[in-house]
Amino acid sequence: MRHPKKKGPAPVGVISKVFQILEAIQGAPSGLPLKSICQLTRINKSTAHRFLKHLERDGYLMHTESGVYLIGPRLAQMAARVNHRATLQAAAQPILWELWKSTRETVNLAVLDQATVLYVDVLESPHEFRLSSRVGTRRQLHATALGKALAAFLPEEQIEDILGAVTFQPLTPKTIMNLVQLRQELEKIRQQGYAVDDEETTLGARCVSAPILGAGQHAIAAISVSGPVTRVAPSQVATIAQAVIKAAAEISAAMGFPRNEPVAAASRRETSSVTS
Repeated sequence: MRHPKKKGPAPVGVISKVFQILEAIQGAPSGLPLKSICQLTRINKSTAHRFLKHLERDGYLMHTESGVYLIGPRLAQMAARVNHRATLQAAAQPILWELWKSTRETVNLAVLDQATVLYVDVLESPHEFRLSSRVGTRRQLHATALGKALAAFLPEEQIEDILGAVTFQPLTPKTIMNLVQLRQELEKIRQQGYAVDDEETTLGARCVSAPILGAGQHAIAAISVSGPVTRVAPSQVATIAQAVIKAAAEISAAMGFPRNEPVAAASRRETSSVTS
């Protein structure tokens, strides 16, 4: 008596191809026809067509009258329910610990929330004299390295909305106090790939930050290393910036985005002084 064969798990190659198709379609807001999907994924036409029909039948894709495939309602609903902040923290955690071990200073992870900087993870320096923040703390965008790194790498239309919401409050004599100066600072950050808070939030404290880049090379979060000016001296900023940029790029890659540093030359930059 012959027993029916049990169905095993789908081959990894099949799963990989399905995700390639979904990623190709997701990257095309207007959708893609079968031919373009095959060209982008290098999956043969009959195989791609079979996968597309299965995904369409289950509601993960939509097939329009014009012949293009779009992300379907079922997949869109799944994406909407994803806790992106939890995913970010999980992907960032081991990389933040490595940055903490190499610098021995406080390491921060933050996102932009309603034009303010929201701290979502903090690893405090082991030094008795240290800079520290608490998870859930909110700080001003214009005065923090994290905020400036985030703002400098936002989409152009979003930058304008954010800058329009900034209230310039003098936290120290070094705090940026007008929109012209802030725009100049953001352009400098875009050029060098990292931001510096040079006693702009707290006298005696210096912070170096880099953006975590997502789709379109726009900031989805930022990380920073902060410490007293006695340890984070101007001569140390370039070295710390290299470590922060590298860690931010690793987090971006761990989130599934292309591994590109904001500015290729940033890690080679020699800096002898820090300016606001």
